[in-house]
Amino acid sequence: MIRRVLPHGLGRGLLTRRPGTRRGGFSLDWDGKVSEIKKKIKSILPGTSCDLLPDTSHLPPEHSDVVIVGGGVLGLSVAYWLKKLESRRGGIRVLVVERDYTYSQASTGLSVGGICQQFSLPENIQLSLFSASFLRNINEYLAVTNAPPLDLQFNPSGYLLLASEKDAAAMESNVKVQKQEGAKVCLMSPDQLRNKFPWISTEGVALASYGMENEGWFDPWCLLQGLRQKVESMGVFFCQGEVTRFVSSSQRMLTTDDEMVILKRIHEVHVKMDHSLEYQPVECSIVINAAGAWSAQIAALAGIGKGPPGTLQGTKLPVEPRKRYVYVWHCPQGPGLETPLVADTSGAYFRREGLGSNYLGGRSPIEEEEPDPENLEVDHDFFQEKVWPHLALRVPAFETLKVQTAWAGYYDYNTFDQNGVVGPHPLVVNMYFATGFSGHGLQQAPGVGRAVAEMILEGSFQTIDLSPFLFNRFYLGEKTQENNTM
Repeated sequence: MIRRVLPHGLGRGLLTRRPGTRRGGFSLDWDGKVSEIKKKIKSILPGTSCDLLPDTSHLPPEHSDVVIVGGGVLGLSVAYWLKKLESRRGGIRVLVVERDYTYSQASTGLSVGGICQQFSLPENIQLSLFSASFLRNINEYLAVTNAPPLDLQFNPSGYLLLASEKDAAAMESNVKVQKQEGAKVCLMSPDQLRNKFPWISTEGVALASYGMENEGWFDPWCLLQGLRQKVESMGVFFCQGEVTRFVSSSQRMLTTDDEMVILKRIHEVHVKMDHSLEYQPVECSIVINAAGAWSAQIAALAGIGKGPPGTLQGTKLPVEPRKRYVYVWHCPQGPGLETPLVADTSGAYFRREGLGSNYLGGRSPIEEEEPDPENLEVDHDFFQEKVWPHLALRVPAFETLKVQTAWAGYYDYNTFDQNGVVGPHPLVVNMYFATGFSGHGLQQAPGVGRAVAEMILEGSFQTIDLSPFLFNRFYLGEKTQENNTM
């Protein structure tokens, strides 16, 4: 670097980025004295070019209060709420590190974009109700001066969940909880189901639940871009790169059970630049692990799960990538424009896609059918053998459907209880989680982002108590089981 050839005291402050400057930008001292620096360099190194100063526009800042690993909707939501709730404008420096700027493999862009409140846990219902309000008033939150308003293309057609005889009692119990939390959901008998949706076959259906408000689907790409545009306008830094190392300090302490544990605090994040062997160290106070399907790898870099089995130090983050297929098909005789997203008793689901008699859907495989997550190749036989038969049984018109296209995406799948992980790690005290939502992270991102920001800024959850989603439950073996996932 050029500092090595400058005499001591020559403008060290001029070459250092100030905390409040933009990524790749420097303070006004720099802008005003470029020519002066070049003259001094030329006088020190006669005969050399003045173009010795390296281009650092691609590098992250050397210091950031918060480093967020993962630039999907969860990471961006945390960034948004940190800046929204900060006590002084510009008081918190936030850096978002995203390794894939195209988001070609990001769960957000490959999602079907659904939102519903038909969960079994109060916390998940509350999160989705919060998000419904956020999405309904999206331009009050994410408006940017001189930018066009966001259009999420929200389709409020609701969710229709079908239950067999053995699952009917659980559905009734779930709906009772949903209503207590303020969700507008009703139960329907098979006769009521046929009257409202005459295209459906009720064979094997004992009960149905139908979301009447705040449910449907929207454009996930629009939400992602809207959040990114907004947080950039709020002064959040972005960097394309990959986190490869954490530098931390350690402190030993005894628990109340006389167990020796090691507390860690991360002081520095190493960010490897894209298509380069170069890396940039970033000093920080807090790290947010919002790396989705790869968040367990980030946790392991911080030493999480590296201790003896059965101990808190040896407890890993149980999140892994699970591949899910989405198929798009055409069926001119299919259900009409007011068709909700239907979740069948078999686990298959579908919804309309646009106005041209197109539909999309799929089905989560059982454990024995889980595909290799190494790539995002689509298994078309899975549709023919595991999805289509159930669709055709439920909607006879789908007997003649024709598949048009398909894609695959990743769930950040929590193998422990299929629920999110939110808040700080008990031993790596300044790493916070926003991951593991197992397919419903997109719709709950606004509420989760606020919850993490509140925990950082206030020391506790304020709007929604997400204590059941803390990391400690993995060590204690206390599942926070969500029964309604697709």
